[in-house]
Amino acid sequence: MVLNIWFNRWFSTVAHYMEMIRNNPDQQAFVIYGTHPNPDTVYLKNSDVALTEPDIYGEEYVQFCLEFCRQYSIDIFVPRKENVLISQNLSLFEAMGVKVLVCPDGDLMALMDNKAAMYQSLEKHNEAGHSIVTIPKYRVVNHADAFKDAYQELSSDGGRLCIKPIVGEGASGFRILDDEADTISFLFNTANSQKISFATAYKILQKQDRFPDLMILEYLDGYEYSIDCLAGADGTLHIAIPRKKGIGRIREIEHNEELLLIARQMAEHYKIPFVFNIQVKYKNGVAKLLEVNPRMSGGLHISCLAGVNIPYFAIKLLLGGTLEALRPNYGVKATYIEQPIILSEGRALSNR
Repeated sequence: MVLNIWFNRWFSTVAHYMEMIRNNPDQQAFVIYGTHPNPDTVYLKNSDVALTEPDIYGEEYVQFCLEFCRQYSIDIFVPRKENVLISQNLSLFEAMGVKVLVCPDGDLMALMDNKAAMYQSLEKHNEAGHSIVTIPKYRVVNHADAFKDAYQELSSDGGRLCIKPIVGEGASGFRILDDEADTISFLFNTANSQKISFATAYKILQKQDRFPDLMILEYLDGYEYSIDCLAGADGTLHIAIPRKKGIGRIREIEHNEELLLIARQMAEHYKIPFVFNIQVKYKNGVAKLLEVNPRMSGGLHISCLAGVNIPYFAIKLLLGGTLEALRPNYGVKATYIEQPIILSEGRALSNR
């Protein structure tokens, strides 16, 4: 039986996940649908059926997704865009017979989507004696005076601070607060940077009486890890693979018991099904949480170099299948390079 599987607007690295699902160990056949508002998006080249989707949001987008599933007889939907809202409307997809690779608990999805709310939830666990992971020192602010007060409070020990929105992906909106960013040396010698001075940030934030919630928190200056996790429909953890972000593009798949314990405890307390990612960063030897992502991470294909096809196994678990014990090959060190992809062919001109 051939299954139709759809990836809506995703990261470009979803191209790797499409190939892993296509080349699965069970030889299950798929027709892979890919959509994006930009018809030149690279992963559309890896799709069997590549289509453009409208650049819309919210309930209108959910209705588009439902109609797309109906029109193309989609069996499996793997959403990234609007995945929280899709989770909250999961019954509409289930009524059509569509399996959706998303956490079915809409409230839990919304919790993980909000970094401050997730921090607060974990703090409650820690206070109750069920410590899962250390939380960085932080404050949530939404007006300039509160930002100034939080900065003065959190920087009183001399430590560096950073800011980021409470909702967002990757490094969007992330800035390190560094007064060196206002110097001539910084201007002349820095090609690109995520740094901003406190004075400049404060001046910008003063332009509005209120702004969207912003986190100001201690800057973590140690190694960063992504822990890619695979779990059953009931949240039972099958495997966790810590991926260390080294210098530049170097990545290492590491057997780190401390991080594996964090993954096990996170799975035990929150019961996140199928596939999720935990990002932590060290400071003074302590692993502290950055965020939890209830989806496939952008670098999951690197973790899969441990010999575990997480994208396909997540689909298999979604469909009610079972897995044998998984044994990752830790100790893999990897990197990556750009590769040119031809999006369309031109015509050769005659030399005559």
